[in-house]
Amino acid sequence: MGRPYEIAILSGKGGTGKTSITAAFAAFASNTVFVDCDVDAADLHLIFSPENYHHETFPSGAKAVIDPEKCKNCGLCRKLCRFNAIEEIKDAFVIDEFTCEGCGLCSEACPEGAITIEEYEKNHIYFSESRFGPMVYGKLGIAEENSGKLVSQVRIYAKNIALKNDSNYILIDGPPGIGCPVISSVTGTDAIIAITEPTLSGWHDLLRLIEMTNRFHSRIFVVLNKYDLNEEMAAKIEKELKKIKIPLLGKIPYNETMIDSLLEGKSITEYKPDCDISVEIKNIWEIIMSKFTEAKKDKA
Repeated sequence: MGRPYEIAILSGKGGTGKTSITAAFAAFASNTVFVDCDVDAADLHLIFSPENYHHETFPSGAKAVIDPEKCKNCGLCRKLCRFNAIEEIKDAFVIDEFTCEGCGLCSEACPEGAITIEEYEKNHIYFSESRFGPMVYGKLGIAEENSGKLVSQVRIYAKNIALKNDSNYILIDGPPGIGCPVISSVTGTDAIIAITEPTLSGWHDLLRLIEMTNRFHSRIFVVLNKYDLNEEMAAKIEKELKKIKIPLLGKIPYNETMIDSLLEGKSITEYKPDCDISVEIKNIWEIIMSKFTEAKKDKA
């Protein structure tokens, strides 16, 4: 076959059940490479329990470093630093790596040439095998940057694995919100599945996500999670989606069995394949697959 279809699972805010639903899809997604692009808080691997076979670091930005042998303790760098990243400890000046922005002003101003700007590699990319198939995920270091670039690199690696394995799909568990890592997660994807919940804030966050994704060429679909917690709001969201012609793939009910499955380290579709949540998620996945089948016919 040609290149694999890329499907990104997103949400306008955290806590909507995006990762749980992504994991639930995995039971039906054969010949698929899985990607966790929520690099600020990667947690899909907690359900997949993969075995890592390779790990590499990724640049996380530049930081200033003071050479104590050259430093004459003049204090000019500390006076100039707008980020208060330089401290005097025991008659020596040191850089706080968590507050340093790597702007380079201190390095340019130092009369002794004692400060250099060095690339930090505190971000990580993991390659693994899981019971569902190959998995790639990234983890952003504490207070580090380059999240968008890290997501892009994780997706490149996943695509290479998918092409090598002749995979059908790449399933992306994306980050919440509409920021840089989200944009990196959706660029070039074939479809976006937005997970929302029946609250006013959930609807507003979904609208922001839809507005952002409209700038791309990916088709967007919506899944309404825990719809029965507020059926009036759920009905309003469904009505509004029809107005703006965004397909609603399905409505997943609330069930504490989902929590039980996560405590067992399993997806809901593994833990209780016949419960109402699993049945609805299976129906949603079949609808998604039918959309791709239709797309293939249109291209033929």
